[in-house]
Amino acid sequence: MTPPLPSTGVGPAAARARAAAPPPHPEHRGLRRSARRVLLANRNGTSTVPSRALYPHQWSWDSAFIAIGLRHLSPVRAQQELETLLSAQWGDGRVPHIVFNPAVPLDAYFPGPDFWRSSSAGAAAGAPRTVETSGVVQPPVHALAAWLVHRADPRASARRAFLAGVYPRLADWHRYLAEHRDLGGGGLAAAVHPWEPGMDNSPCWDGPLARIEPADPASFRRADLAHGAAGDRPTDLDYGRYVRLAAEYRETGYRDAAATHPFAVEDPGFNALLIASEYALARIAAELHGDAALHRRRAAARTEALVERLWSPRTGQFHCRDLRAGAASGGAGHGGTLVPERSAAGLLPLMAPGLPRPLVETLLRTVEGDHFGLGTRVRLLPSYDLRGACFDRNRYWRGPAWFNVNWLLERGFREHGEHARADVLRAEVLHAAAASGFAEYLDPYTGQGHGARDFSWTAALALDLLGRDADAAETESARDTAPGTGAAPSAPVPAPSPVPPSEKGP
Repeated sequence: MTPPLPSTGVGPAAARARAAAPPPHPEHRGLRRSARRVLLANRNGTSTVPSRALYPHQWSWDSAFIAIGLRHLSPVRAQQELETLLSAQWGDGRVPHIVFNPAVPLDAYFPGPDFWRSSSAGAAAGAPRTVETSGVVQPPVHALAAWLVHRADPRASARRAFLAGVYPRLADWHRYLAEHRDLGGGGLAAAVHPWEPGMDNSPCWDGPLARIEPADPASFRRADLAHGAAGDRPTDLDYGRYVRLAAEYRETGYRDAAATHPFAVEDPGFNALLIASEYALARIAAELHGDAALHRRRAAARTEALVERLWSPRTGQFHCRDLRAGAASGGAGHGGTLVPERSAAGLLPLMAPGLPRPLVETLLRTVEGDHFGLGTRVRLLPSYDLRGACFDRNRYWRGPAWFNVNWLLERGFREHGEHARADVLRAEVLHAAAASGFAEYLDPYTGQGHGARDFSWTAALALDLLGRDADAAETESARDTAPGTGAAPSAPVPAPSPVPPSEKGP
């Protein structure tokens, strides 16, 4: 049985903010209770699974989002969520995308610890000996999460030396991405597996994956199809390619210098989150009387590289860069080519505080335009181009709307002063979370839930959006004028706006 949540121990500023905040709407009280129930039910000791059935281990960026929401219930447990994940960090600095629970049967999830064999195959890269993990990574949202968790209760954070404990690990994580994953030589981190950017089977990967020979279907058994419809999940062909890439990486000992990395893609969402987290790391360093300027310089340089390498004036958004496209045609492959597909990842650089205003304005038009239709054709941002040839309203990351992507977009709106847009999106996310039973993802036209229900990051991010009312005064007093200060307080949640009947999809 999960023990009761400990006292939050909030400080005077938080207490004043909560006292001054308007009473929550009755529906929001119910949503908060339901979200709390989900996080309690999915918690295992000091960490939280995304879903009891489908994802029974600890996932990297899931835990970051979970901590962001959990801070509104218990800042200490939110700190523990991140500390548990970072305790499985490798010696080379990477934070693995899965930390395996040894109590879970091996056949409950594939690829499991017997596939990755991290403690043995990854020994040369510094994989931990006492816990099994995967060998790939996920988007680096962790420093941003750590800063937000600290701000939820600075006194409890200081008492537990939370920031002092996680800062060196987060700095090593960012250093790994800078030193081991700048495969294009242009200042951006590259993903070496489709699982790493988080949008597992995005159409952006179709071209790069087409060069990969899939693994023999008889060599693995998919566990995900036991918990979801095959039409909602990646195809067997794609899965075979995922397995091939992971197995080849394992055979190199997960050492990036020794791997050929036939899949190497610079993803705008991944790098935008690294920029936002680098600014958060600057704030953490300042709190610890460290070198905050170093992190701000790195974030600014990465922002310049993001614009230079991934921005497309023609489409009005950022695109992935396939670093191996040149190699396939006989070139060195260092420059690569932009992937033509339009993904929601290409809009997430709105999270970057230093993004030039003309690009921000162009991205805002793209968000609401024909390809993504936010507020006109759909209520939540789809994961892929509504007009794209590969659009599928049901299949994993090829069209459905995801709660974490919309939470990031809402924060990006606020980062650039677009509070009215953010307020509307906030209302839509909360409405969808309640109506779908905290679904993993949604049909962007109808709002029908797909994937797992009682999904942890959906519940956690709903809690965070609900927490804006009570946290508004404290957040306002805590903001400063430096880049990367984060989201401003939002207005009370309005009712979701109707979508015209003629725009409800094909």
